[in-house]
Amino acid sequence: MKHTDILYFSKAHIWILLENTTGTIGITAFAQSELGEMVYVDLPAVGDTFEQDEVFGSVEALKTVSDLFMPVSGEVVAINETLVSHPKLVNEKPFKEGWMIKIQITNLDELSNLLSQDEYQNFIH
Repeated sequence: MKHTDILYFSKAHIWILLENTTGTIGITAFAQSELGEMVYVDLPAVGDTFEQDEVFGSVEALKTVSDLFMPVSGEVVAINETLVSHPKLVNEKPFKEGWMIKIQITNLDELSNLLSQDEYQNFIH
């Protein structure tokens, strides 16, 4: 994925790609490399709403389960159904086919609580 000003990161290792008021969400390459091979992804239903920092799902790797925290408040408008049968896409292509959900953002001001790509790189190193 190319660095752009519309890609944000949370300290909970979630990325969000902003397109107008819709956000595509997934876990970072760093997070998936730390967790290991994904074997199961638990995602919410379309229409579910979440507040910033609320748990919206989880990922299960071979040896651990990790909660997924919503980077900004919003309503789920799409889920990546492919991950149900191919959870390894989270490992193989976390910024492409490994995306998890798309949300309609309800509070754009919350984006200011997130990190830029450079800030995230400094955070994990």
